[in-house]
Amino acid sequence: MISETLTVTELNTYIKALIDSDDVLSGISVKGEISNFKAHSSGHLYFTLKDENSLIRAVMFRSSASRVPFSPENGMKVICRGRVSVFPRDGQYQFYADVMEPDGIGSLYLAFEQLKNKLSAEGLFDPAKKKPIPKIPSSVGLITSPTGAAVRDMINVTGRRFPYAKIILYPALVQGPDAPADLVEALKYFNDTGSVDVIIIGRGGGSIEDLWAFNDEGVARAVAASRIPVISAVGHETDFTICDFAADKRAATPSQAAEFAVPDTEKLRVQFQNVVNLEAGYLISRLSSLREKLTDLSSRRVIKDPGSFIDERRILIDMRTERLSYSFDKTVLDKKSRLSSVCAKLETLSPLSVISRGYSAVTDSEGRLVKNVDQLRVGDTVSFRTGGGEADAEITEIRKGGTL
Repeated sequence: MISETLTVTELNTYIKALIDSDDVLSGISVKGEISNFKAHSSGHLYFTLKDENSLIRAVMFRSSASRVPFSPENGMKVICRGRVSVFPRDGQYQFYADVMEPDGIGSLYLAFEQLKNKLSAEGLFDPAKKKPIPKIPSSVGLITSPTGAAVRDMINVTGRRFPYAKIILYPALVQGPDAPADLVEALKYFNDTGSVDVIIIGRGGGSIEDLWAFNDEGVARAVAASRIPVISAVGHETDFTICDFAADKRAATPSQAAEFAVPDTEKLRVQFQNVVNLEAGYLISRLSSLREKLTDLSSRRVIKDPGSFIDERRILIDMRTERLSYSFDKTVLDKKSRLSSVCAKLETLSPLSVISRGYSAVTDSEGRLVKNVDQLRVGDTVSFRTGGGEADAEITEIRKGGTL
């Protein structure tokens, strides 16, 4: 029993030593709901674990936090394994977590769902962004393990279906912590070199841990960013990875991916033959139609007896020439008759015609026609035009009221 007086630090240190020496508290699992979660810039995680009645502060240092495959969030129910100890400075005990996993769901599955939802919200899986797979590629790139059954299946299926396509294998790790970087580098290689028309990335089946490299965020982004169409073929038909959603097309198996990547030569032959037959039928029909037209044209009289046809046209031209000449002469005569009639009327109305009948036209000194005696004054000089010429006179007397 301690009888001496302790400082606060000594007391907290003593309590810490007691708790740290407890075998139960030195390795214990605690389940609860995360609240007050904070991811520090140092990489440490600070949070509170709580249930309906109590709570305890908790911390997970960076070395342990880096191994958690999912992103902890407020409200998430988890099971943490670690130890209970005291932080002497604050005099509070707290839980130091070394391992964290979801309560009731696998941590890898949770990480899968979190990343899938995140990338989907960014539009990375948008169907409108998917690139079409080329119908007849000249080269196919394979990103997979060079020793697995998957690569043999893809090579065999491609060679059987379309042996004309060149196959380029990029040997890559498909499992383990170094696999994601290897897969990203392979995608970069094919996009930088442009050496293939379509890429198949994948591997054979396995556990979720075995396939986890294809759930890497970096791999998913590299697949979605590829300028070359990518077919994802990871695992078996029931296996789904983030890579499948990011790719332009998902295949249930590597063999099916090869079927998607290249056409079936036999089907192409049938299709080409159908096209040839269709075109040949069209040409035969067209030639038959042209022959009928040629036969019809060759049977016409203009072809059989062109001289007779030309003679008829000459007679027709002569008849139309005569008709045109007659019409022209008649038109000219009518126009001459009308012109003579107009000239006669103009002659009748001409002042010279009136003068020739004994009348005179009188103009004043300014050359204006004198129409009324009021225009004249005694002493004015006038000119009058009569038959044979003109004469000048001086007005000596004006008499009004005279009529003709």
